[in-house]
Amino acid sequence: MTSTRPQFKEETEPGGAFRRQESRFRDAVSSDGSTAFPAEAGRYHLYVSFACPWAHRTIIGRRLKGLEGAIGMSCLDPIRDERGWAFTGGEFTDEVNGFEFLSEAYDRTDPAYDGRVSVPVLWDRETGRIVNNESGDILRMLGQGFGDLADDTYDLFPEPLRQEIDDLNERIYENVNNGVYKAGFTTSQEIYEDEVRGIFEMLGELDRRLAGRRYLFGDNVVETDWRLFTTLARFDAVYYIHFKCSRRRLVDYENLWPYFRDLYQSFGIADTVKLDQIRAHYYRTHPSINPNGLVAVLPAANWDEPHGRG
Repeated sequence: MTSTRPQFKEETEPGGAFRRQESRFRDAVSSDGSTAFPAEAGRYHLYVSFACPWAHRTIIGRRLKGLEGAIGMSCLDPIRDERGWAFTGGEFTDEVNGFEFLSEAYDRTDPAYDGRVSVPVLWDRETGRIVNNESGDILRMLGQGFGDLADDTYDLFPEPLRQEIDDLNERIYENVNNGVYKAGFTTSQEIYEDEVRGIFEMLGELDRRLAGRRYLFGDNVVETDWRLFTTLARFDAVYYIHFKCSRRRLVDYENLWPYFRDLYQSFGIADTVKLDQIRAHYYRTHPSINPNGLVAVLPAANWDEPHGRG
């Protein structure tokens, strides 16, 4: 039986499958003159929400690469209604353009844009337009595109591993990062069960992979770890409950659970995980899934427990 109330009608196929829209703006910042957007301190600005896993990965990249002084950041309210992501005042204020809604950034860049407005957005203050709204691109740019402005302590995309990183990124995206959404937003029981199966097959593979190494590619953390981390941070509190990815919890995994705690407790990352905003966003902005808007209580888990992976 298929529901007639998909969460995102334009991204739901006739058979009930959720198909995420392609990001429209895909320009790049570079430090070598190879693009129209040169790396310059103070020129670029990130629009993000701490609630969103896609935006969260760029928040982490900005921190790890020491770019917080070079790239500004404005945060949107986690509660999103039919008007989309909003700046509602206080901590959710756009100090660059004074936008009330993120849709204004899209309209200013392309008045004909008719897709869903999403975070993150990398904004160019000089030309007054969006450079990029694809989180994977932005994370890669933060790691590779800002030259001497960036701290080189962490190489998130080391050259010898680049093809392997791209390959694993794609598999984690398809089966975990986006997999939870494909399970959560489908209106088909059959598709839901198939997507959930794929999620847990991938998580099982990753758990086994981490049995013999500290991070996904060995002793050094790379962008793939952070792309996975933001999904794991939301798994038990949201995806397990809200999206019905209910076969196992993160805390049930022998290696993924301490691996997650290792990342959370290191690199100055803990304060980028704002569970109140995360839970408010999911449980109060998906009426097709949770019409009463009740926010599930936070599952019991000690994220600060020693991870034993050092």
